[in-house]
Amino acid sequence: MTALLPPSTNHHYRGARAAAWFLALYGVGWIVPGMIHSFLPDGGAGTIAGLDLGHNPALIIGLFAWAGATQIAHGMVTLIVALHYRSLVPLLLAISLLERVLLSWSAWMGRGPAGGHHPPEHYASLIMIPFIMLFLLLALRPTAIKSGDSR
Repeated sequence: MTALLPPSTNHHYRGARAAAWFLALYGVGWIVPGMIHSFLPDGGAGTIAGLDLGHNPALIIGLFAWAGATQIAHGMVTLIVALHYRSLVPLLLAISLLERVLLSWSAWMGRGPAGGHHPPEHYASLIMIPFIMLFLLLALRPTAIKSGDSR
């Protein structure tokens, strides 16, 4: 495994441990929908997102599977950072915040869905923005290190 992953940087992390654990949960929150999009027969497009699959179902399901693959990869990197490279937690939280802001902008202000229907992810993005901001602030704020604390 050491050939694949360099040594841990957790001992360099000075932010709140809660921010790293939030990032780990956030990573799982990417992997689970990614698996749904990759492995459900309709990728969740009809059953969860409520999209009409009547026009071109193969294209829609294919796009959901593609998105699912990227979500699984993104979630795995997020988990690895949270658990093994905590010095990168603030950076990944900042990137996640940017991503959620752009997703929300696109969904609600920009290229919103036709017919006004919003899938669950549009709401989740709005809800996640303040949480990511909070944990980003906690990750950036140095905390005192107790002796014997391996972080």
